[in-house]
Amino acid sequence: MQRYRHYGASYSSSSAPVAEAEAQEEEDEEEEYAEEEVCEEEQPLLEAGVQAVVQDTGGVNEEEVPQRKGEVTPAVSETEAKVPPVESKNGKRTEGGGDAGGGGGGPKYSMFTWFVVLALLGVWSSVAVVYFDIVDYDSVIGKLTAYDTDGDGDFDVEDAKVLLGLKEADKTNVGDSPEEKTVLKPEDVSEPEAPELQREEPADATSPGTSTPEETPSVSGSEDVESEIQAAVPLPPLVEDDFVPDDPRDSTHPHEDDVITIDSTGVLLEETLPEESSVKSGQYVTSSRLSQEAEPTEAEKHSEERAEPEPEREKLKETENIPEAEAEHKLKEKAKKKKPKLLNKFDKTIKAEIDAAEKLLKKGKAEEALRAFEALVQQYPQSPRALYGKAQAEDEVAEKLRSNDMLQRAINSYREAAELPDVAPDLLKAALKRRAERQQFLGRMRGSLATLEKLVQIFPDDVSLKNDLGVAHLLLGDNKGAKKVYEEVLEAAPGNGFAKVHYGFILKSENKIAESIPYLKEGLESGEPGTDDGRFYFHLGDALQRAGDDSAYDWYELGHKRGHFASVWQRSLYNVKGLKAQPWWTPKETGYTDLVKTLERNWRTIRDEALAVMDQNTGLFVPEEENLREKGEWGQYTLWQQGKKDGNSCQGVQKTCSLLERYTEATGCKRGQIKFSVMQPGTHVWPHTGPTNCRLRMHLGLVVPKHGCRIRCTNQTREWEEGKVLIFDDSFEHEVWQDAVSYRLIFIVDVWHPELTQHQRQTLSAI
Repeated sequence: MQRYRHYGASYSSSSAPVAEAEAQEEEDEEEEYAEEEVCEEEQPLLEAGVQAVVQDTGGVNEEEVPQRKGEVTPAVSETEAKVPPVESKNGKRTEGGGDAGGGGGGPKYSMFTWFVVLALLGVWSSVAVVYFDIVDYDSVIGKLTAYDTDGDGDFDVEDAKVLLGLKEADKTNVGDSPEEKTVLKPEDVSEPEAPELQREEPADATSPGTSTPEETPSVSGSEDVESEIQAAVPLPPLVEDDFVPDDPRDSTHPHEDDVITIDSTGVLLEETLPEESSVKSGQYVTSSRLSQEAEPTEAEKHSEERAEPEPEREKLKETENIPEAEAEHKLKEKAKKKKPKLLNKFDKTIKAEIDAAEKLLKKGKAEEALRAFEALVQQYPQSPRALYGKAQAEDEVAEKLRSNDMLQRAINSYREAAELPDVAPDLLKAALKRRAERQQFLGRMRGSLATLEKLVQIFPDDVSLKNDLGVAHLLLGDNKGAKKVYEEVLEAAPGNGFAKVHYGFILKSENKIAESIPYLKEGLESGEPGTDDGRFYFHLGDALQRAGDDSAYDWYELGHKRGHFASVWQRSLYNVKGLKAQPWWTPKETGYTDLVKTLERNWRTIRDEALAVMDQNTGLFVPEEENLREKGEWGQYTLWQQGKKDGNSCQGVQKTCSLLERYTEATGCKRGQIKFSVMQPGTHVWPHTGPTNCRLRMHLGLVVPKHGCRIRCTNQTREWEEGKVLIFDDSFEHEVWQDAVSYRLIFIVDVWHPELTQHQRQTLSAI
């Protein structure tokens, strides 16, 4: 704007001579001299320094044109010759010949004269435009920045010269542009803010950061949640922390204590591969080849072997584009589908009023729309469409106000709309389906199940509704009920990918490994909505590993490419972005050297208390129940779980618990445990990963046989030592062998990842 205003102001020096010319015109009052008065304007203009420089041939010499701020050089045609001045009747000289002398034909005035006239008219027009702010130059300048060739952020004369070929463009560094300066490089990414992290973290199926005891199975003293990475379900929209679900006390179910159930406590987080990871995604081998630390030569041989195309790998490559193709196909199918008919005969008579209220809702004016629909319902209580619109408006207001009470009103209104007589089938389906979704959001799992059962009874041929019903059973921990539903779906629609992956998950939870693989694999390959989920890649890969199939890592790699895993090795699903990722850590790297020193100095005291508990034979060492063992016996005695102290357990090991009380990085770790772990000879723990990258795991050796006990994390294998602490990130794949002749006893202490802020540690939900 300032640039244009300055450009118009450069003509202010000619305003006084022009005024003199106008005064002269008023005195003479002779119209026949109008053209000569224009020449009077020209003479002062030339005196003010605005004068054309013309070559001898009549053309403009660019080198002689002065480029001064505030000056304007009028353009002159290259073929125009300079005309000798002619004296007019009133004694003034003009720049044209004309017929003043009574001469014959030819133009009366020169081209230059007319050019000056037009130029002055343009100047005053520009001044008027700028003065009265007729044009929004800011928006114009913004559009012209696309033609900015010299990198100064706007479009000016220099840019025009470059575009016209009169000047070469200045070479600018890519990094100097404003766009480049605003791009954050990976190392420049700041730590996520707490609200964002809260939305990314595992939450109840109803709301982030809130756990309901009825819907989340209580964790026994032996459970580590490492294998409880559950099957995918349609999760509700994320909301802020202050919008919390109700306590679903009506949702208790006999199946809720099953260890392997559908995950109702978290939301998958797409995670990019951390730069700090010391393990590349290409470095992977099967568990049978990792009984000891892999040597470089073997790794190279292995990588060469895997470089050869394999049928399974080729098939995976072919299926990588399936989800995109399927998604496009689904979109086309949706386009072909008819728009749902929500109006019955009566609603059609008040369609204009309904549309007016609906228009407010579409514009985001939820409160106004709610008042409009409430008025319609009061006036036409028999209108299903008006009541459905009222429910939708209440739903929107509940989201806006983060109000559970308003959301419950919406749930009731959806039911009332569906129960009205003569309701359109499409409206009935839409109302009950949305009601079930919002019931799940509030943690009303049993209510949601009842709503979906009613829907399936009304629309028995709708496969998608049956799939939703199966998910509702899984959310209640009722794997048997879900299995029955998906068997019915697959009988009616054998190719349904959504039903296949969920049915495969259920089979795997029953330890039917071989049977689960084809369902999981075919479901993922279908690319149907709801199948491209990290948990299904996780379970398929795990099943293949247990079956001794090397293609497990191909599926892990595909899951990594799809953004579900941080790497082929690091396959945790509940993550915080940007945390340092490496399989093994030193005490100094963690920053928890005081804790490590305390553990190592007092390891005998800790050991003696643990042995005393074992000798009491009280059953406090609970067998591992997570289906992580291939064979053998593995017991655990838990002191802290999800940041909560087990008072009964600490009664038996009071000195150990008192040592840990002041280390909040351990006792306050809501995503970890503190426990004793005893493993008998002949035990093998399958390769597995922990659920989150938010913790590190410390192992203090208490009773360690000299030979036969080892742990692998990624492709590095280590052994425990009595009185020494090993630290690793259990979100990376790890595996354990106990081939000694006597038991092995260690003390496990989980700590927060050192890069988590204090606010994150307080607000992250428990796992």
